[in-house]
Amino acid sequence: MNAARAGAATTRDDGEAEHVSGGAQEVEERPAEASGPEASGPEKRATRSRRWRGLAAGVLAVALIAAGTAMFVRGQQMRDTPATANRALTDTAATDRVTGDVSSALATVFSYAPGTTAATKTAARRLLAARALQQYAALFGQVEKQAADQELTLTTHVVRAGVTRLTGDSAHLLVFLDQVYEREGKTATTAAAQLSVTARQQHGVWQIVDITSR
Repeated sequence: MNAARAGAATTRDDGEAEHVSGGAQEVEERPAEASGPEASGPEKRATRSRRWRGLAAGVLAVALIAAGTAMFVRGQQMRDTPATANRALTDTAATDRVTGDVSSALATVFSYAPGTTAATKTAARRLLAARALQQYAALFGQVEKQAADQELTLTTHVVRAGVTRLTGDSAHLLVFLDQVYEREGKTATTAAAQLSVTARQQHGVWQIVDITSR
């Protein structure tokens, strides 16, 4: 009995020893688990780094969108500027048409002979308008008298004409003229003239509405 009890005690003691030993092993393993958070520090730093990179990319995307929007608005403003609205820079056919009409009109109204002043006056009413016609009408009476008294012939040639601005039905031109004066029995003389001309389109035809000598 004592031997059995001793054996049982021995067994209990051994079991308890094993249990205690196991507990010690668990206690010894806990510091290894506790070291886990320290091992996760680089992972946290990597996560924060990825978040900052994402935030930076978002800010960069917003900046690029804002820059693109600003460039688009600027482009619209440039397309709407007076320079780009000037058809003299882009519409060759329209520019040639106004240049031709104005050059022909100037050559007609500023050319006359003693026997053609009435025809010139009639042509002026068709080719001129507004202030240009008023100025011409006020001066042409003197021209008729001078042409008759001095047997004066005036022939005007357009040397060069350029459209500086063409918008809608309005055009501004710079015109260079050569005018040849001939009197009966005298040598002809030539004079150059430079004019700023404003023209307006009426029923498909360009009429001169203002003439300024430069």
